[in-house]
Amino acid sequence: MVTAAFVAPFLLEATRRFVLAAARVPGVRLAVITATPWDQLDPELKEAVAGHWQVTDGLDPQQVADAVRGLRSQVGEVERLVGILEQLQVPLAQVRDALGIPGMDEQSARNVRDKAQMKTVLRAAGLPCARHQLVHRTEEALAFLDLVGLPVVAKPPDGAGARATFRLDTRADVDAWLELAQRDAGEAWLLEEFLTGREHTFDAVTINGDTLFSSIADYVPPPLEVLRNPWMQWQVILPHSIDGPEYREIHRIGPAALSALGVRTGISHMEWFARPDGSVAVSEVGARPPGAQLAGMIGLAHDVDFFDLYARLMTLEQFDRPERTYACGTAYLRGMGRGRVRAVHGLDEVGPRLGDMVVDSRIPPPGTPASGTYEGEGFITVRHRDTDVVREALDLIVSRVRVELVEAE
Repeated sequence: MVTAAFVAPFLLEATRRFVLAAARVPGVRLAVITATPWDQLDPELKEAVAGHWQVTDGLDPQQVADAVRGLRSQVGEVERLVGILEQLQVPLAQVRDALGIPGMDEQSARNVRDKAQMKTVLRAAGLPCARHQLVHRTEEALAFLDLVGLPVVAKPPDGAGARATFRLDTRADVDAWLELAQRDAGEAWLLEEFLTGREHTFDAVTINGDTLFSSIADYVPPPLEVLRNPWMQWQVILPHSIDGPEYREIHRIGPAALSALGVRTGISHMEWFARPDGSVAVSEVGARPPGAQLAGMIGLAHDVDFFDLYARLMTLEQFDRPERTYACGTAYLRGMGRGRVRAVHGLDEVGPRLGDMVVDSRIPPPGTPASGTYEGEGFITVRHRDTDVVREALDLIVSRVRVELVEAE
């Protein structure tokens, strides 16, 4: 029996699915460390977990360490410490190092969490990524712009999910960004050369440093373009086959990048560009499962329960490599403007044409607040053995389905 603790600062739906999966792995005794009080856990979670420890800040390594010690009276010595959030990876590593728990150490966690350090490590290993510089002052930013020219990308060095990320195309964009950056004189920003080409993911399973499995997805269009156009509905596609020449180079570069960063056992999420000249460049790496419905899509494309797969890997280091049997994709539904959802149009038209290809969806009911995120107000996921059929279905959804938002009166 392995005793594990799952750190879940807030038990949102996606996190809850991961916790439940881990609690149900045979041979695992699972406790949860969370800000959610015991009496607010739903009955299914209460029945599944063997222990619970409440903290006020699940991202504070000291509180997490105290919780792990406190759980000894409930479940015994914690042997695995798990969490899926990007911003949790360094605190979790610090607690593992302090308490002697196996898993990713602090140095490796910082390599993937600090995006400037990540690119420094990758370039030192001879791996392709954007030119970059961590800047603290206006003079440093202007010097970097003189070196690489426009456009550039500005982001926090510890960002996640493209949040607070800006593409600067003109000097006016630079001036506006500098005004924002100067509001907090102590904050550092990462400036990167803007990469052109098609953007993809490389989601991998590694055990003891060996990449045993990878899944590739295509972004249509790239996320940065989606961020710049709040009305734009977009797609993520997992092609049925990822063995073609367009993916050959990332199958070499991806595992090498994970090795250089120190990712040894776990599931990682990498974003990368296929450049027009056929070369590739690594954009970002996260030492955690992918978001934006990608976790569920990987399971659907391989006809497995991704959440169970992750749970077994992280608690028991068990992994059975699944075969890719379907193409799968998600169309993200985004309204234009602010306010709340008034209606979703076009479902009556596309529903009959999609039929049983639809395997998951979230259609926002009237009154749902605008999300304000790149994931939008809802999504529709489809699956088929033919990649072209999936692409056509997603094109149909994003062209015909519309989320209408209305300002509150």
